[in-house]
Amino acid sequence: MSVREQVSIGARPFDAPVALSETLNKRMKQPVFIVGAPRSGTTLLYHMLLSAGGFAIYLTESKVFDLVFPQLGNLSERENRRKALDLWLQSKLFTLSGLDRAHIESRILNECRNGGDFLKIVMEEIARKQGLDRWAENTPEHILYLAAIKKEIPDAIVIHMIRDGRDVALSLQKKGWVRPFPWDKERGALVAGLYWEWLLDKGLEYQKTIGRDYIEVRYEQLVSHPEETLAQIAHFIDHDLDYQQIQRVGIGSVSEPNTSFKGEPRSGTFDPVVRWRKEFPPGELAALEELIGPTLQKLGYPVTSSEPSSTPRKNGKRMRTAYRSYWDLKLWLKTQTPFGRFFVKAGPADL
Repeated sequence: MSVREQVSIGARPFDAPVALSETLNKRMKQPVFIVGAPRSGTTLLYHMLLSAGGFAIYLTESKVFDLVFPQLGNLSERENRRKALDLWLQSKLFTLSGLDRAHIESRILNECRNGGDFLKIVMEEIARKQGLDRWAENTPEHILYLAAIKKEIPDAIVIHMIRDGRDVALSLQKKGWVRPFPWDKERGALVAGLYWEWLLDKGLEYQKTIGRDYIEVRYEQLVSHPEETLAQIAHFIDHDLDYQQIQRVGIGSVSEPNTSFKGEPRSGTFDPVVRWRKEFPPGELAALEELIGPTLQKLGYPVTSSEPSSTPRKNGKRMRTAYRSYWDLKLWLKTQTPFGRFFVKAGPADL
């Protein structure tokens, strides 16, 4: 594929500019953000990048934008920078970094003015300690903060992982990560499917402003055609992603699947693609497809249920409106008002 050909993995093209050599040299060191709905394969792709070599190894999610900084005030104030540093130094995020306080304290206190600065300083110091000059980040729900990420880290490039919403809903329900309203306790998978759709729409919305620094990758393609898909990603980020090397190194979920269905790898029945066909009760599948079917079809995923839905159409519309309004309000309060800290319950022990 020539440098002027489009790179498109289910979505946006990357058109190489005229000043090719200058752009490629710049892109070689650009940080890579892997985002998407939780359970969409972000961790798998992240571990593939780490296994390929050349990226700083940091085996956790940074959670900077969605968890750490909503708890703090304006980082233009030195006192808040001190609080941010102290909070991070007490957390497992610091322990897993392999850094000492001396590696980052001066830069955080003197250079940091926002969450992007904080993350960049930390990751650059991790990379520097490992003798590398590039890093990647894997916090799926940072998809909600792409506008802030691009504003504060302008050279960031974004890979949006997309997976069939029915498989995501099953996995999220298994994990219990998406909390339904008390009256919807028996509809956990439906609520998880709506959450997948909400996050997807947020990513597609931000994509319009990110432009050429954004691509979409389908989880199913990465699993079924890894070499071809990695070659396209490698072209986009301009980084060698040799599949044989990735398999040999095998960091994290490359060797051990990061699955919610723990018995499958041991039993030899591990099949993460279209698991929904055998795991969903027919009536529940019909209800989920009624809720998110148009989005699935827009993405090219076939809607197959012929069973009657357990959720009448009018109730489904009400569910979507209620949950999307709730998540939108929560995000707005978290990012645009001083009340963000009340929506983040985590302390240092949870980070």
